[in-house]
Amino acid sequence: MFDIGWGELLLIGIVALIAIGPKELPGALRTLGQWMNKIRRMAAEFQGQFQEAMREAELADLKKEVDEMAAKAQSYAHFDPMEDVRKDIEKSMGDFPPMDAPAPDAPTAAGTPVSTSSADLPPPGEVPAPAAAEPTSAPVEPAPAAAAAPHEPDPGPAAVPKPDAGRAA
Repeated sequence: MFDIGWGELLLIGIVALIAIGPKELPGALRTLGQWMNKIRRMAAEFQGQFQEAMREAELADLKKEVDEMAAKAQSYAHFDPMEDVRKDIEKSMGDFPPMDAPAPDAPTAAGTPVSTSSADLPPPGEVPAPAAAEPTSAPVEPAPAAAAAPHEPDPGPAAVPKPDAGRAA
C-alpha cells in the first residue's frame, strides 16, 4: 500500500512525541488506531459489496448460459431421427399417410376392394385363379411349359466323382 519503512516511522514518532507531548501521545495513538480501524472496515465493506455485485452479475450470466444449455439438452432428449427423415420426405413428396398406419384397400374398377396382404397373394410361379364373382373379358393363358415344369433337384456333392488323389501307385 504505502511504502513506509522503519526509518520513516521513527521520524514520524519523534515528531509526534515533540508536537503532542509524552502525556497525550498514548491517547492520540489510540484515537489514530480507531480511525484506521473504521477506514479499514469501510474499505472492506465497500470491497465486499463490489465483489457481491460482480458475483451476482456473473451468476446472472451463468444462469442464462445454463438455461440455454438446458433448452438445447431438452431438444436433444426428444431426438427421433426417423421423425426428422419422415418430415423431410413429406415436405418433398407431399402429403402421404403416416408410415405406422395400415395401407387402405384400393377399390378396383368393379368396385370391390383389392387386398394387398401377403396372405392373399398366390405362391411364386403360380397363376392366380380368377374369382368366381369376377367375369373375365379375356381368356387366361396357361403358364409356359418352362415355368410349369418342376425343377429338377441338384445332384449335390455326393454324385460328383472324386479324383483318385489318395491312391499310391
